Order: sequence, then structure tokens, then C-alpha cells
Amino acid sequence: MKYEILLLGKTKESFLGEGIREYTKRLQHYASINVKTLKVKKNEGSEEVIKQKEGEQLVAHLRPSTFTVALDSGGRQFSSTGLAKEIEGWEKRGVKHVTFLLGGPFGLAPTVLQQANMQISLSTMTFTHEMARLFLLEQLYRAYTIKNGEKYHK
Repeated sequence: MKYEILLLGKTKESFLGEGIREYTKRLQHYASINVKTLKVKKNEGSEEVIKQKEGEQLVAHLRPSTFTVALDSGGRQFSSTGLAKEIEGWEKRGVKHVTFLLGGPFGLAPTVLQQANMQISLSTMTFTHEMARLFLLEQLYRAYTIKNGEKYHK
């Protein structure tokens, strides 16, 4: 499986950046992973205008045949074992490439959410968009350790 995670702007908090690098490295043992940081264009205007411009930037980087997963607070929630089962389902259906879309501080525009094949939420709690980057990678890594019956999950 190949994963691509599209991020808007650099991770400013160094401790989060370190965690992102660590879990990206760990995940590479199980799957191909590309964390792509897109340079944020200076966006001005209302929240909705900014979300729309950021969304256009994200969508412009999508591969045509990718299965797209948007992170959104209103998306489907999984337990860690549930996510592992979902990934197994993707594999059984022949999904080869999955792209995760993470928005900026305001989230993703409705047009981006509508274009996604799936929307997921990491929690009912609110996290910064930078924390969501790390949590997504950690949960993907955890899902693969669950799938492989390894101790990390316990």
C-alpha cells in the first residue's frame, strides 16, 4: 500500500515535527509513505475563502487514481482495531494508493469533503491541525502493528 499525506505548511512545533518524522520512519516498515508539505500561499479573507483556496491547493496535488480520505471532525470515527480492519478492507478491494488530506487551522472546505472517498475523524475532542498530523501517522502505524499481531498496540 502507498500512502500520501498532504499537509498545508510546515509543522511549527519542533516536538511535533520530531514525532511526525519518527512515525513516518516506523510506518515505512509496513507501507510506502510520503508526507508532502505544501507551501501555503498567503491567504486572506474570511475563513470560508481561506478554506476554499487551501482546498484547491490540496486537490491540485491529488493523483487521479488515489483513494482520498479527508480528515474532518464530522467524519467517521474508528477505534484503532477498527482502522486496522478498514485498511484490510481497502487492501481486499484492491486499493493501492491512499491520500490523506489535512486542512489548515480552519479545516477543509465543503467542496473538498464532497470530493473525498471517505471522511474520518480522529476524535470528538479538538486538536490543532499540527497535532492531527502526528496522531494520524501514529494511528496508521498502530493499525499496521495490529494487523501484524505485534506488541505495540498493547
